[in-house]
Amino acid sequence: MPAFDKILIANRGEIACRVMRTAQALGYRTVAVYSEADADSRHVHMADEAVCIGPAQVNQSYLVIDNIIQAAQQTGANAIHPGYGFLSENADFARACEAAGIVFIGPSVEAIHLMGSKRLSKIAMLEAGVPCIPGYEGAEQDDATLAREAERIGYPLMIKASAGGGGRGMRLVTEASELAAQIRTARSEALNAFGSGELIVEKAVLQPRHVEIQVFGDQHGNIVYLGERDCSVQRRHQKVVEEAPCPVMTPELRQAMGEAAVKAAQQVNYVGAGTVELLLAADGSFYFLEMNTRLQVEHPVTELITGQDLVAWQIRVAEGQPLPLQQADIQLNGHAIEVRLYAEDAANNFLPQTGHVLRWAPELLDGIRIDHGLQEGQAVTPFYDPMLAKVIAYGASREDARRKLIRALDNCVLLGVNANQRFLANLLAHPEFAAGNATTAFIGEHFSNDPSLQPHSLTASELAIAAALRYWHGGNVAAQAQLSGWRSAGNAPWQFIFAHGEQRHAVSLSVLQSGVQPKLSAQVGESTVELTLLADDGQQLTLIENGVRRRQAYVAQGEQLWLHGHSGNLCLTDITHAPASAQDSASGGAVKAPMDGAIVDVLIDEGAHVSKGQLLVVLEAMKMEHPLKAAVDGIVRRVQVSKGDQVKNRQLLVEVEAAEA
Repeated sequence: MPAFDKILIANRGEIACRVMRTAQALGYRTVAVYSEADADSRHVHMADEAVCIGPAQVNQSYLVIDNIIQAAQQTGANAIHPGYGFLSENADFARACEAAGIVFIGPSVEAIHLMGSKRLSKIAMLEAGVPCIPGYEGAEQDDATLAREAERIGYPLMIKASAGGGGRGMRLVTEASELAAQIRTARSEALNAFGSGELIVEKAVLQPRHVEIQVFGDQHGNIVYLGERDCSVQRRHQKVVEEAPCPVMTPELRQAMGEAAVKAAQQVNYVGAGTVELLLAADGSFYFLEMNTRLQVEHPVTELITGQDLVAWQIRVAEGQPLPLQQADIQLNGHAIEVRLYAEDAANNFLPQTGHVLRWAPELLDGIRIDHGLQEGQAVTPFYDPMLAKVIAYGASREDARRKLIRALDNCVLLGVNANQRFLANLLAHPEFAAGNATTAFIGEHFSNDPSLQPHSLTASELAIAAALRYWHGGNVAAQAQLSGWRSAGNAPWQFIFAHGEQRHAVSLSVLQSGVQPKLSAQVGESTVELTLLADDGQQLTLIENGVRRRQAYVAQGEQLWLHGHSGNLCLTDITHAPASAQDSASGGAVKAPMDGAIVDVLIDEGAHVSKGQLLVVLEAMKMEHPLKAAVDGIVRRVQVSKGDQVKNRQLLVEVEAAEA
């Protein structure tokens, strides 16, 4: 009898779909679990069976161990794959699976417990002789002890959540005056994200490379490493770009780092997929950061350069089989680069975004792999991580992979929710990244003035196409006839007003030639754009713009129009016939929710005098806290929310009346 024949995936979204793909290909039946918010998600449709495990909030669904075990028992699933995040590194969950007679596709309870604590794992690594960053990993966690240890270590330093990862509960402290506030914020985030406020303090290694080694162990004592991944390009200590192999790796350094990672895994008798994360300094020295006792988000780049399916390895090992390859058999070929597609507004400090996926049409080129859990119509909610998909490119060389990935991002159509394609494409095109010189300081050093981080100013071309689409789809002809003196001869210009955020834009559209393929002339300020509309399938408009034939993906929904382009995904609203009050820009002192979320704290009262940049409200969404600050100096006239309130995107939170100049 095999060890198991039905696998429940205790996760959601992209990773649930990815695990199911391999499990089903190997002949296993699969079970999805889902929250009420995910009832119509792709992973639910993809599974053979699916069980609802609770409300949208993770602490009432995906983090409830009993509900997941019950779902496995109800469906007869005799193995559970945890994916990553949620309960994947929860020793209690692995223990509950064991108690229920269900195979946990992952390492032992003891390994998860030890390596899941940055504090305990660092102690174990020091004992094993693995190089570690100088710091404090003691049990005393009071503020006075942490402050005393910080003085001993010296600044700059890092505060890290012992139980965490993904940048949550992690803060860089450059001087003593910042320490108390950063400890408080890190501890709060750690408690909310991981249920533990335990912290460690380490000397900051400035401008290193973040390199991780993929290790794998079986139940027969075999442990190997499958090369390395460079994850240096980060934002808020979260990985943005991952690639394999590392651009500066040498065979000698790879062997030294690989053997150190194997030594770390041997220290805990490791079984299954694991990742040893290391900081690589410019002088070639390296230091242990942590060990992730699960499959990593970035595992596809390792799969592409080794030709191995790591989920298949996980299943094989969980069934008690030996590793399929020994160390000498593992070969690295070509280069792979992965980027994470996030629902976020790069021009607004990368704030996570919510909305509905109105169009999802990635371009699948040769050498491009896209791991996702998206389908059109689904909601992107504030309850989960904002990562939507992973776009991965493979090529014979790093340059081949980089070039393919830029094109794949340019042509990845995602409409209905803001995402970061433009930022990612600009990052990959940067000369320093192209040269392989990026460190963990790369974004901070080179992207403060990048166009993708600035509010987008609509071009004449974009506004002209928006007006052309409104004309093509009717453009409120009856209202136009009444309000603008429209005549059937078509020689009176069509007048449009579009809203884009707080901006308002006027377009005058003249019909030069009507018919099946009309010719139009759009006047936008001082610019004139000539257009010929050739074809429209309801999803993509084919046109000639100033003599150049091109295609424009779009979604038209009521008065809203979403456009896909190299500048990002743009949402415009036709307010041509809206009341004048709706056309007015919002007050410069209005503080609105940048996304759906929950109010963590309100720090001001009505009548208070505030300064520009002063913290007013703290919002929690997508597992992160987001500070909302005053945009102007002035007086607080209204406070519309209280601590604990659930708010919607663009909801007014605080109204500040600007002080007179």
